[in-house]
Amino acid sequence: MTQVLEAPGPAEEIFRQKPTVSRRVHSVLHRFPALSPLVVLVVAFIAFSLVSSNFAKPSAISLLLQEVAVIGALAVGQTLIVLTAGIDLSVGAVMVLSAFVMGKLQLNGTPGFVAFLIGMVIAVATGLLNGFFVTRLKLPPFIVTLGTLSIFTAISLIYAQGSTLSLTNGFLTATGKTFKIGSFTLTWGVIFMLLLYIGFSYALRQTAWGRHLYATGDDPEASRLAGIRTNRVLLSAYIVAGAVFGIAAWIYIGRINGVDPNGGLNANLESITAVVIGGTSLFGGRGVIVGSLFGALIVQVFENGLSIAGVNQNYQVFAVGVLVIAAVAVDQWIRSVKS
Repeated sequence: MTQVLEAPGPAEEIFRQKPTVSRRVHSVLHRFPALSPLVVLVVAFIAFSLVSSNFAKPSAISLLLQEVAVIGALAVGQTLIVLTAGIDLSVGAVMVLSAFVMGKLQLNGTPGFVAFLIGMVIAVATGLLNGFFVTRLKLPPFIVTLGTLSIFTAISLIYAQGSTLSLTNGFLTATGKTFKIGSFTLTWGVIFMLLLYIGFSYALRQTAWGRHLYATGDDPEASRLAGIRTNRVLLSAYIVAGAVFGIAAWIYIGRINGVDPNGGLNANLESITAVVIGGTSLFGGRGVIVGSLFGALIVQVFENGLSIAGVNQNYQVFAVGVLVIAAVAVDQWIRSVKS
């Protein structure tokens, strides 16, 4: 009886190595950039819930969501910029300037909705200005937004004349109004922030604009050769981000029922922190926008949890710094293994 032997497969199949655990983890993290921050968020939440039973109460979770609403909204616009391999250091100054325009106009008798629209125009104009310098003058985004950070901050301080604004009930403070969902108390600002994430998650994944944004951030030269008008895509990213910062200004007004000229001093760093911890690559072209929400929540969970645990505030800042470095290290590892 003759034995029939199977022919050997191609050389690559014969010598193909079995994927290691490291490569499997890399593959999963590369396909799902928001997975690692989600895991960190869940683990941190469980850990702090074990430390303090008050941490997981509906009232504490409600407060956490309200506290993260402003930075979470700013992180949406920041993510759009970072996906193009850029960065925006002026986000806090844009938010405060737009908020002051809205607030002063309403105090001077302008209807709240009209004041909001004018403030939105200001916010979009700041994005247009940043985008113009980046796309037309070919200046680095870091330098451009570092300069406009000072410019917009100075304009806000001059416009505010050293005073804060206090607003009563009206359209601009509507984002601070609360309502109940079961045992949870939320504000409309939280809802608008979540709607931003839902809307831009769809836009980035399901529209040509979103795909072009990813492609431009990943490899601008290859995208240009493929027919994508990269300068137009970059400019649109800054303009749309400006509009998002205008909405964040509205949420900010509702959060404090007014405007503080020094209210956005750390907003630029906090929004970048949320984006980086959320898994969006600083080199552009990789990340999902919901990861930025996870990143903002992680920072707030650590701050609230460590505060409840009685940890010194300096160590809270230290913990956030460690998280940022760890997030960047993970991104570098993913990119190096991919290459």
